[in-house]
Amino acid sequence: MIELPGPAATDALGRRIATALEHTGNGLVVALAGELGAGKTALARAVLGALGHVGAVVSPSYTLVEPYSVAGRVFHHLDLYRLADPEELEYLGVREIDTRRDWLFVEWPDRGAGFLPPLDLTIALQYADEGRMAHISAQTHQGSAFLSALQNAR
Repeated sequence: MIELPGPAATDALGRRIATALEHTGNGLVVALAGELGAGKTALARAVLGALGHVGAVVSPSYTLVEPYSVAGRVFHHLDLYRLADPEELEYLGVREIDTRRDWLFVEWPDRGAGFLPPLDLTIALQYADEGRMAHISAQTHQGSAFLSALQNAR
């Protein structure tokens, strides 16, 4: 578990995640799990900023997907909270995302079951006292390699 007592800690975790993403050289499919307001979009925003994105990072609650060109790749941020039917992901071109190269961070991934690529990693955020806690777990070999890179990232 990683303690996130405030926004600065979430930003620091985002920087570490960005560093690990850049050093692994592969794409990654990441589930961002947690209740409403747990910090999923804030963490995605911190990662994007650390990867060099300049400008606003909006929650893709209504558009469902927001792509960002950063670090020579595409960071796809999905928020499936308002997804009416997982089949809608077909129309958004989610299966066409090159997850071997690009990054896909998905909020509320359970709502896209059967239409999302396999998850490499889950970052579960939860409320804890005044702040949050993050628990990161790997589901694939690629996710495990990322976790190793994250442990060495500063």
